[in-house]
Amino acid sequence: MNAMTLEEPRADDADVLDDPRVTPMMRQYLEIKAANPDCLLFYRMGDFYELFFEDAEAASRALGITLTVRGKHLGRDIPMCGVPLHTADDYLQRLIAGGFRVAVCEQLEDPSEARKRGSKSVVQRDVVRLVTPGTLTEERLLDSSRNNFLAALGRVKGAGGDELALAWADISTGEFRLMAVTAGELPAALARVAPGELLVSDALYDSPEYRQALREAKTSVTPLPSAMFDSTAAERRLLSFFAVASLDGFGDLSRADVAAAGALVAYVDRTQKGGRPPLRPPRPEPSGAVVSIDPATRANLELTQTLSGERKGSLLWALDRTVTSAGARELAKRLSAPLTDLKEITRRLDAVGHLVEAREMRASLREALKAAPDLARSRARLALMRGGPRDLACVRDGVVAAGELATILAVGGLPAALEEISARLGALSDELRGALATALVERPPLNRRDGNFIADGYRPELDEARALRDESRQVVAGLQATYQDRTGVRSLKVKHNNVLGYFVEVTAQHEAKMRAEPLSGEFFHRQSLANQIRFSTNELADLEGRIASAADRAMALENEIFDTLCHAIAEEGERLDAAGEALGELDVLCSLAEIAAERDFVRPEVQDGIAFDIEGGRHPVVEQALEAERSGPFVANDCVLGPADGQDAGRLLVITGPNMGGKSTFLRQNALIALLAQAGSFVPARRARIGIVDRLFSRVGAADDLARGRSTFMVEMVETAAILNQAGPRSLVILDEIGRGTATFDGLSIAWAAIEHLHEVNRCRSLFATHFHELTALAETLPRVFNATLRVKEWQGDVVFLHEVVSGTADRSYGVQVARLAGLPEAVLSRAKEVLERLEDTERKSGAAGLVSDLPLFAVHLAREAKPAPAAKDDALRLRMRDLAPDDMTPRDALAALYELKRLAEET
Repeated sequence: MNAMTLEEPRADDADVLDDPRVTPMMRQYLEIKAANPDCLLFYRMGDFYELFFEDAEAASRALGITLTVRGKHLGRDIPMCGVPLHTADDYLQRLIAGGFRVAVCEQLEDPSEARKRGSKSVVQRDVVRLVTPGTLTEERLLDSSRNNFLAALGRVKGAGGDELALAWADISTGEFRLMAVTAGELPAALARVAPGELLVSDALYDSPEYRQALREAKTSVTPLPSAMFDSTAAERRLLSFFAVASLDGFGDLSRADVAAAGALVAYVDRTQKGGRPPLRPPRPEPSGAVVSIDPATRANLELTQTLSGERKGSLLWALDRTVTSAGARELAKRLSAPLTDLKEITRRLDAVGHLVEAREMRASLREALKAAPDLARSRARLALMRGGPRDLACVRDGVVAAGELATILAVGGLPAALEEISARLGALSDELRGALATALVERPPLNRRDGNFIADGYRPELDEARALRDESRQVVAGLQATYQDRTGVRSLKVKHNNVLGYFVEVTAQHEAKMRAEPLSGEFFHRQSLANQIRFSTNELADLEGRIASAADRAMALENEIFDTLCHAIAEEGERLDAAGEALGELDVLCSLAEIAAERDFVRPEVQDGIAFDIEGGRHPVVEQALEAERSGPFVANDCVLGPADGQDAGRLLVITGPNMGGKSTFLRQNALIALLAQAGSFVPARRARIGIVDRLFSRVGAADDLARGRSTFMVEMVETAAILNQAGPRSLVILDEIGRGTATFDGLSIAWAAIEHLHEVNRCRSLFATHFHELTALAETLPRVFNATLRVKEWQGDVVFLHEVVSGTADRSYGVQVARLAGLPEAVLSRAKEVLERLEDTERKSGAAGLVSDLPLFAVHLAREAKPAPAAKDDALRLRMRDLAPDDMTPRDALAALYELKRLAEET
């Protein structure tokens, strides 16, 4: 949790503003800063954004830029730093990533207008936007493959407890969703949405009940006045924002839903300063519509990023074959929120299956999709008046690509999902397509101020203004040549800026010559810089008037056409939004079909019930990694967790085997196969039959949480407690090495009790990997517990991991052999082997004292008396041992035989 606060400037008190020593510009700055005390203020000064006082000090540290001084305020130096206008987005990105919020203060008039009011008049300025982590729209500030959600948590107190709702929206795409949550479900919901910024009421922010969930959210948390979450006021805001008379058309919204959505809309309005992003009406999500995955499980399974925070190595990385930004975002959302609705899952699988078979259609669709730009984000920037000519071109190209895709899909026999996508893509008007195609040049500039983005011939009066402007440019070039000849300064240039207009620029070494007769009579000094001197002439001043008139006319006409095209796009807004969504969905379906064909995935049989039968399952990430490293093929394995005959609950599979044998991979791959199936994807297996999983839990790996005072074992126990307290009959649970972080008997007893609880209380489908071989005995007493192990072979003292899962149990973990593979010194390995043999041979009755005396510290050799050779055993003992068949014995039989042999030995 990162709540942003920033100290106000020390010089913005009201009495200071009335001090006559405060300059007009500084008074304006302090007034604007006082209205935005929690933000860094980007104060526009010509071609720079400048920061003063504490803002400057904070920004210079965060950005690594020079802190300087600009004048004095009340007798003290004013700290100042600045960033160029044309690179401001890069600096904004770094400040937002550093936890800052930024108020962007722009000049609202031309400086010439201010000069008309008097020499001391200040250019009018005001904040046009607040830049926060959840309200980014600029292309350079966003990751094109990820949504940037702004979320709000609404709470309504009632007699039965708190009613909570989570609203989240991406103002860069227009998506707006709602769902009801409980306090227990909140961490999983926040981990799924992964908002860039979370809005909460100040009362909830201070509530001990929610402090831990907000702290673990790993996002910027912004507390707001509780009044912004009032459901009655929120309803009015929503009615006004969406221009509707009733919210009934949005579904059955609770008071908490309305409070969350209304607070989010109010915050958007506050930060965008009246600009309205194209948010679609909020879409409520039914309770239980997606698989619940808690934060620990999501991290352990590495769905969208690895434990180190990288995309490479995640499930998303392994599956992503999308070719558009919208498709990449949609795929990430589907993997983050697999469905529980069998009908919708089947609908998705039908579409993927059709595209797997229709290879030529899939190839044509993917080729057309490559030309589709990020339609949703370009439209959002245009709606917020932050877009430029390239955004118009993106809409143009997106509309053209939508038409081409609709044509490819205009065939019969398509599955329902593809039919719906085709209808949305084909609904865009030909008028908009034609207007954008004829109005814009092929490759327009980034900014409106650069001009020349409207095609020649589109508007005759624009062509005339351009001709006059361009002819004047030739005059300027000729005048520059004349001045060079007249002065003898070959490096002389005629330049232009918004402050001086047209001017003559020479290097400092020619200053004396330009100021001396006869040149001083024609060239009068305007400005001196460190290495350049600037002059002007009457001829230049006259030329500037003529050029400015033509250039201004051309720019005005282009801006007029720009605004007209933006209005046309806004009129087509709903259909454009639908087409943008359809582009992303189609790209995902094509991507999933492509990976299925490429990697030999199969269509899973998803059904109601609690079946779980995987034949030849593979880990999609590990398999690709092995191929990339040329480390041999991945060993596929079966997994059956569905109910056995006569049982009404899923199986619990206890998996033993060596370190490095592949237990963790086996656990994860089955969880990922289930998630892929319910996300609507084909799966890496020969066959898969899966009953709907409503909740997925994972306890894999070891990590501490020192910031919260939690040891590795404590983290393990917290995660295990969450599973045992929440898992139900339709859940899927994978547990790895429970109890290994404490003493042997403590850990064994905890693991033993956890298995019994999973079997008797949770009754869910479970995979339980362990090195406690004693746990395999539970299969004899618990009917739904089964044993499996990872096969290995020993060869000349080394161990060969076969990575094959078979029924049965392991009798050892081969830890010493794995230590040899890791490169431990031979002396350590020899000693470890000796200790292991003694531990295995030591009888329990020897107790701790006997064990310590037999196992002195490493490298300390105690003198030992030679032990006499063991006496020959009685014939009865030898005969009984000869009759034993260990491979055919159950653990219980082996224990009984051991007691019998002990009795015979004592009688000898």
